[in-house]
Amino acid sequence: MQPIYFGTPRPSSKLWRFAHWFGPYAPLIVMFISGLVLLSLTRLGLVIWKWERVQATGELCQILLQGVRVDVIQLGLLALIPVLVSPVLATRGLFKVWRRFTFWWVLLSLVLLVFLEAATPGFILEYDVRPNRIFVEYLKYPHEVFGMLWQGFKVELFFGLAMSLVAVALVARLLKPWRQAEPKWNNLVVWLVWPLLLVLTIFGIRSSLGHRPANPALFAITQDSMVNSLILNSSYSVFYAAYSLQHEAKSSAIYGKLPREKIFALTGAQDTDIPTLTTLTPSVKRDKPLNLVILLQESLGAGFVESLGGKPVTPNLEKLKAEGIWFTHLYATGTRSVRGIEAVVTGFQPTPSDSTVKLDLSQKNFFTLASLLSKRGYLTEFIYGGESHFDNMRSFFMGNGFQQITDQPDFINPVFVASWGASDEDLLNKTHEQLMAHHASGKPFFTLAFSSSNHAPFEFPDGRIKLYEQPKATDNNAVKYADYAIGEFFKKAKASPYWNDTVFLIVADHDIRVRGDSLVPIEHFHIPALILGGAVQPKTVEAIASQIDLPVTVLSLMGIDAKHPMTGHDLSNVSADYHGRAMMQYNYNFGWMQQTGPTVADNEVVVLREGKAPAFGHYNPLSKQLQNTAPPADAAALAERALANSLLPALLYQEQRYRLPE
Repeated sequence: MQPIYFGTPRPSSKLWRFAHWFGPYAPLIVMFISGLVLLSLTRLGLVIWKWERVQATGELCQILLQGVRVDVIQLGLLALIPVLVSPVLATRGLFKVWRRFTFWWVLLSLVLLVFLEAATPGFILEYDVRPNRIFVEYLKYPHEVFGMLWQGFKVELFFGLAMSLVAVALVARLLKPWRQAEPKWNNLVVWLVWPLLLVLTIFGIRSSLGHRPANPALFAITQDSMVNSLILNSSYSVFYAAYSLQHEAKSSAIYGKLPREKIFALTGAQDTDIPTLTTLTPSVKRDKPLNLVILLQESLGAGFVESLGGKPVTPNLEKLKAEGIWFTHLYATGTRSVRGIEAVVTGFQPTPSDSTVKLDLSQKNFFTLASLLSKRGYLTEFIYGGESHFDNMRSFFMGNGFQQITDQPDFINPVFVASWGASDEDLLNKTHEQLMAHHASGKPFFTLAFSSSNHAPFEFPDGRIKLYEQPKATDNNAVKYADYAIGEFFKKAKASPYWNDTVFLIVADHDIRVRGDSLVPIEHFHIPALILGGAVQPKTVEAIASQIDLPVTVLSLMGIDAKHPMTGHDLSNVSADYHGRAMMQYNYNFGWMQQTGPTVADNEVVVLREGKAPAFGHYNPLSKQLQNTAPPADAAALAERALANSLLPALLYQEQRYRLPE
């Protein structure tokens, strides 16, 4: 006679023969064991795929062992809610409810694990890291993101859906013995076992006896951020990202703390109503201040500019650089468009938090170029070929000085519409049309135009450029098209009446696919920037510079004399021995690079990391490598200065002190 398991004949599965000893908790045991096997196998597959980078770290065993630890954390999180309700639902009287609840809970949990692991290779190819906060943030914009996936990532999309459907079928089959289960346990046993199970679950989630539970920083055991992400599993990475997005007010404190007065002393701020308030004395005195046009270019990193060491796909930008102020060593503050907007439009320093474009306390009364210029009678506008609500841009701009927004519905008969909206050609045609109208009105203007063609799936009209490579839909070809649109725009601008009255800034929001095996891949923060116009005198700025220097510099060139809270430097008016600095936020690492001598090769770099000591290095601009070094003689001072410059913007945001005076 067969032994009875859950009131039914003995199942053939060894897994269920083992799980049955845990009574009502059997499906959670099955989920735990199956999940461990699944996540370990997918991690092993990723390690084999990225073997060269994994091997270079020398930490293979730790990657695999610590990975199991992370898997236990994630599976504990998935088991926590069923464990919490089990003293009520797992009793004999409510067993049918418990059986149905745990069946669907385990099924959906394991399918979620499969879906996120299936999405991981494609995400790593694009972002060089497991699914993280970018994955979470994109879920807010299904229309744009699904269009991008459908046009450029069909294989990845169908693979993820197919694996999920297969997982549904396999997990449902795996759980078949549980659907036939009957209660064969005493309620008293359930209640006696429950406290022990709860403690084990919570301990598994905390994964530490210390004051703080384990978090991703604990598993950052190598210098390569991508390899560190392999230690995690994708569901844990996404869960933690979602949690972090809800708890970002204190995020800068992940690097450490400094007294308030020390922060101000190290950054030059004052403990006043607006700590960073300063008076800009323009480098060029003008009877009538000039207009301003910023062309913010999507993902136009230095890797696309031949004279900056990149590919020869921006010939028009290369021609234009001789006509304006060209920055050879300017660095973005981050890796997302909203971070670039934050730097270029507000001059705000980066933090581990999301960009202030998306945070609650900066949706009104937060400084922008538009808020300053609108008070001086300027018409202020934002032009975008896509939908301006994306990444909360419309709300932020309209709450902070922008008076009008032109986006996709306003483009009549566009030449070409891609997944992300009207093409760069349409964008700059519309921009020229608007500038002509503004000039005719006699009112000064500030126009921010944001491109989108250099974004996956890299769609643009045929017949405009000679393709750099095959197939057509690549970043190099998309950048060459974006450069074509810039060239055509400036042909018209130079022949237009607004040319001599306007300062133009061409700058990238960030580089494309920021990745690398260093704590901060500085080479991928390097971006081109050019300021030009009929009244701008050409020159080359070779010092290290930051995106946050640009808004101060263009105001100075416009002839604006004003008080503002920006901390950037006026690079139109610096001495020959000026030593610049750059700040770069890369996931949860904060890089600070400062020039120490006459050339950019003379520099020191410090990287602040969550829960770890600062790391030091030197960036070689020729080899484009960040080389780890021993702490320099001024290591403590360098690290403190970097920490102060990460804590300052967090303080200004939290206390709502980054604004214009009343």
